[in-house]
Amino acid sequence: MRPEVNSRVLADFLDYLRIEKGLAQLSIRAYASDISQFSEFLEKRQRTLLTALRTDVREFLQQLFSHQVDGRSVGRKLSALRHLYRYLLLDKKIAYDPTLNIESPRQWKVLPKSLARDEMEATLAAPLTHEAGLKRHTKESAALALRDRAMLEVFYAAALRVSEIISVKLEDLKLDAGFMLVRGKGDKERVVPLGKAAQDALTEYLGRARPVLTAARKGSSARSPNGSRLLFLGRGARQLTRQRVWQMVRAASAASGRKASPHMLRHSCATHMVENGADLRTVQTILGHADISTTQVYTHLALDRLRTVYQMHHPRAKAR
Repeated sequence: MRPEVNSRVLADFLDYLRIEKGLAQLSIRAYASDISQFSEFLEKRQRTLLTALRTDVREFLQQLFSHQVDGRSVGRKLSALRHLYRYLLLDKKIAYDPTLNIESPRQWKVLPKSLARDEMEATLAAPLTHEAGLKRHTKESAALALRDRAMLEVFYAAALRVSEIISVKLEDLKLDAGFMLVRGKGDKERVVPLGKAAQDALTEYLGRARPVLTAARKGSSARSPNGSRLLFLGRGARQLTRQRVWQMVRAASAASGRKASPHMLRHSCATHMVENGADLRTVQTILGHADISTTQVYTHLALDRLRTVYQMHHPRAKAR
């Protein structure tokens, strides 16, 4: 019913613009286009224009920025949404305006590119979905799909860099404890947590896929001398290259309609954590930033979360 609800809300609003506001047809078309785009975004989140949250509006605008939409166009779309929700509020169809207190785009410090949460889910599922669609299944193709899925989960769980994920060793993984030791820039070590999804993917990879990849090919002499120590392996126990990992991430992210890089997965981890209320010091530790100032690109997300919680819980946050 969500598409029907959104269509009805949009049609009523466009009638209001046409009849009561007397807007030109070209302006009405622009409103329709902008609000339809937001409506499609909401439908992926199982929400309607009448049940949209402030976080939905914020993440919609951030997705526009990550898709290289310029600030002026983003500002126009936000303006269209503000007009829609002012109309719905006055018409008593909603009790809360989700565009309230959202800064205009010129006030935003644009984050590094990241995937939206639904795009991230599609990317994580892509390797196994692709393997299931192959006409010819082999032990190796199944093993590579499990490896790719595990690598994507680790990228997203621990915000790793490419150089870090291809060099992590078996002994660095503390699966039972849910942690991994990572060697970052300047050979600095840090411990990063692994969530349940990453732990499950790694368990399946280690049990079912890695033994297939470590099995030597007949007549192969190209195996990496330290291949048996590395966590993630290529065919014939070769060490993975940076280029191969980039190709894998690019192919997986195509399922979401994006062309993502490993660094985008790293920023997606940080962005989604801050959006969910993580403090910047924790994010700094996970990312391995030497200086908190590097992590402060995510500050406006933290402030946005702070303002939302304040509005919800402070007894005098709302006008009486």
